Amino acid sequence: MFHIAASHKQMPKLLVLVGAGCLTSVTGGVVSPVLPEIVERLQVDPLWAGILVSMHCLTIAMFAPALGILADRIGKLKVLIPSLICYSVFGVSGAFIPGFFPLLLSRALLGGASGGIAAASIGIISNMYEGDERSRILGYASSIFAITGIFFPLLGGWVGAINWQYAFCLYGLGLVVAFFAALLLHEQPRRKSKSGGILSKQKERLLETLQTCSNITLFLALGLTSAIFYIVIIYAPLHFKDTIGADTFMNGMILASRAIGAAIISAVGASQLAKNLGAAQAISLGFLLMAVSLMTIPHIEQIQLIFATAVIFGIGFGIVMPNLYNALAQKNPPEVRSSVLAVGNGASYLGQFLSPVFLGVVWKYGGMNVFYVGAAVSILTAILTLKQEKALRN
Repeated sequence: MFHIAASHKQMPKLLVLVGAGCLTSVTGGVVSPVLPEIVERLQVDPLWAGILVSMHCLTIAMFAPALGILADRIGKLKVLIPSLICYSVFGVSGAFIPGFFPLLLSRALLGGASGGIAAASIGIISNMYEGDERSRILGYASSIFAITGIFFPLLGGWVGAINWQYAFCLYGLGLVVAFFAALLLHEQPRRKSKSGGILSKQKERLLETLQTCSNITLFLALGLTSAIFYIVIIYAPLHFKDTIGADTFMNGMILASRAIGAAIISAVGASQLAKNLGAAQAISLGFLLMAVSLMTIPHIEQIQLIFATAVIFGIGFGIVMPNLYNALAQKNPPEVRSSVLAVGNGASYLGQFLSPVFLGVVWKYGGMNVFYVGAAVSILTAILTLKQEKALRN
């Protein structure tokens, strides 16, 4: 599908960069199916179990902007390749770490490496293409990330069913991508800007833009959406292991079902739904579908119904996320759009990290009530989005 925009010469480079992006999109999904085994083997307090899956989100949000600035100064490849190597080292090391806090530290370092990969790879792609061609390429890449999100939980569950430690070995793919990046990617030295005044004005414009009501609403919605999504990533596998005895492979299949729903609706219906209903109404509908799915989780034990509600949740998520990012892009001028989207991405990762920080208490003392809390947050966010309909209107 890349033949529309990519030349034969650029194709291998693009595949390497998309491969790097796929690694960052599955940083948590690789080990999520084996989380119940990690909790059992390492005797992790349920209050803190979810942070093992989401810790990388905090350090991605922290390191991606700083490493993006560094990449502009010293060269993106000088950030990308070391980040890919660190990704593999810190990721695979999780299989051999015997305690909770050392494992948490390795997950944090893994997130920092993921932030470097994300910042450098998207920067190189942005320099390879311009205008509409760039938008199409990024759209194709997003579809591949969604497909990867389907495949890797299944692969992690299948490998983890043999031994939970083997799932961590999948992070070793970073070394393969690093090898091809060093072999195929080349970067021209970037000229330094002599216009400090222009940079200063852009910084002021960015600060003003970030404080608008519509942007704040969208940042909050992105953070809450990711926090809600991480409820099913972290606590649903634990719940299904307790209630139906789901093993790592079964949990991987359930996680993949959500990704299937998200990929289908993102590819064929999310943008059209927003055109027909309006962005605010479409986003609110997505939140309501997520809420319905969350409320049903404590009441179903038949595997067919579990898969069905998982797909429904994925459809809701697939409606919400693309339209939130699209609204964020449309509401901001081109000169600050990339920076605003980066902040939105940071808000999304921050929501993923904070989800188990706050909901870990609910899970430990309230068990299945965590799903009702998530449903309530989904409904409240839907109402908030509808109230901001004018601000989100194109």
